Amino acid sequence: MKRRTFLKNTLVASATGTALGTALVAPGVAVADSHAEKADPFQASSFDDALKAAGISGVEESDKIAITAPEIAENGAVVPIGVASDIEGTEEITILIAENPTPYAAKFTMGEGSNALVKCRFKMGKTSDVIGIAKVGDKYYSGKRSVKVTLGGCGG
Repeated sequence: MKRRTFLKNTLVASATGTALGTALVAPGVAVADSHAEKADPFQASSFDDALKAAGISGVEESDKIAITAPEIAENGAVVPIGVASDIEGTEEITILIAENPTPYAAKFTMGEGSNALVKCRFKMGKTSDVIGIAKVGDKYYSGKRSVKVTLGGCGG
């Protein structure tokens, strides 16, 4: 009897693992969510919609948010961008590229006591402002830098 129970359980576990692995059953589908679905900021097609979907409002400009990016990007496919916050207690850094088809580019959560500095490479379709937003407590602070994408890159 123990052998049959073992084989049965092994077969069930294998079938479940295969179904999950091939996305036939997704964990999010199997569990009912009683809360209304939030909008995905990565799906927003305008800058204002991205901010709204991310729950970001009341943003103040600050000289303590530094954006490092080239003034002119010769290749819009790979634009290095860095955002640093000198405001103590920075919890999150969000990067938006205003003129991209999907402006919400990235969100980083900072560990307690960490140096609030992030660097990434992004694709920019055309000349645009790059906005870095730092969340400190319940407030948001931003910095901005314009990056020109040349015709040799992806846009003008």
